Amino acid sequence: MANTILLVTLFFFSMTLSSSSNPKHFTVELIHRDSPHSPLYNPQTTLTDRLHSSFLRSISRSHRFNNHPQTDLQSGLIGAGGEFFMSITIGTPPINVLAIADTGSDLTWVQCKPCQQCYKENGPIFDSKQSSSYKSEPCDSRNCNALSTTERGCDEAKGVCKYRYTYGDRSFTRGDVATETVSIGSASGSPVSFPGTVFGCGYNNGGNFDETGSGIIGLGGGNLSLISQLGSSISNKFSYCLSHKSSTMNGTSVINLGTSSIPSGASNVSNVVSTPLVDKEPQTYYYLTLEAISVGNTKIPYTSSMYYPNDDGVSSAATKGNIIIDSGTTLTLLESGFYDKFGAAVEESVTGAKRVSDPQGLLSHCFKSGSAEIGLPEITVHFSGADVRLSALNAFVKMSEDMVCLSMIPTNEVAIYGNFAQMDFLVGYDLETRRVSFQRMDCSADL
Repeated sequence: MANTILLVTLFFFSMTLSSSSNPKHFTVELIHRDSPHSPLYNPQTTLTDRLHSSFLRSISRSHRFNNHPQTDLQSGLIGAGGEFFMSITIGTPPINVLAIADTGSDLTWVQCKPCQQCYKENGPIFDSKQSSSYKSEPCDSRNCNALSTTERGCDEAKGVCKYRYTYGDRSFTRGDVATETVSIGSASGSPVSFPGTVFGCGYNNGGNFDETGSGIIGLGGGNLSLISQLGSSISNKFSYCLSHKSSTMNGTSVINLGTSSIPSGASNVSNVVSTPLVDKEPQTYYYLTLEAISVGNTKIPYTSSMYYPNDDGVSSAATKGNIIIDSGTTLTLLESGFYDKFGAAVEESVTGAKRVSDPQGLLSHCFKSGSAEIGLPEITVHFSGADVRLSALNAFVKMSEDMVCLSMIPTNEVAIYGNFAQMDFLVGYDLETRRVSFQRMDCSADL
């Protein structure tokens, strides 16, 4: 799935919170996949190696967001390369599950016994027969019908709803749709449990999934995502704060769920800006409207030749909802026609360095200095109603002592606002008012 992995290290208790209870707030600590705290940490890899691996995942992940029609064999998702891990417990009695947290997926799924085919997993595999709270979903249920026709099936003999996903890297998962008790811990208080959470119990899984994880935790905007199911329990609000230091021992990142996740009256707070979420299909993704990007004092209107299918399946030029904000993609991807003008403005504004090629051939605009310090322009992203001023760390990545590269690349598919651009912002999602807010802060500090 794409950049910055977050691993949640939590402990869970038996406190129960149903969706009809008073709204709660809790914060989950996240660990970057490249942090020494991460189970994926490899001390033998260099910083450059880790960066280029994350860039490759960004490019691979971006293909999942395209709008081409999908077949029964291809869900359009990409698997295996997730950027964030999240720990939850599932079942009664509960077992700990470590899975990829993904804002670009809806249905949460985990590996389940009895396996027809399961990939190797370090932790215990969930056994539905050992849980007293497990309940299969019938084929005619609303939850089953919330899956697309290419994602659902039915075991006619048992009357059990089935799901199937095949990812872009040919990884796959298939199994039963069911409900279970899911518990989420908190870095700041007692964990809570959510009975009756819809998930996929995957007994046929394979491909390139990492043995560290049990599956995927869906944090997207669709009806079956964990965020949507928690709904009023978290006041339909969540946020995350990703630290640029999170790949070191000193930085932490968090995801916040509930009433205090985002600043109250966000538009009235001086250092908070907000922009509307645009409702589009598929509902899984969070769409914003990008109007322009400024390089220093040069403002470049965002124009896109991309076409997006509307609800009738008829393609029409889109101005609203022309970019997806995604915490799982490292790089920002911009429409290639616009990027030509944008990249030229950046190149013209950089001082003390000359443009060079990325040795790995992934990044478009790299700059290398001699003895002089590289001067980088301020870049401001103009969303509808929200001007987000980026720091140099948001827009550029240091590849070596004397070379930096723009962490934004061109695409001929859907534009994506990646997590480098979101580092050290509290990014809030208010799903009641349908707005996303940005507040600059030090995400490595205690939140």
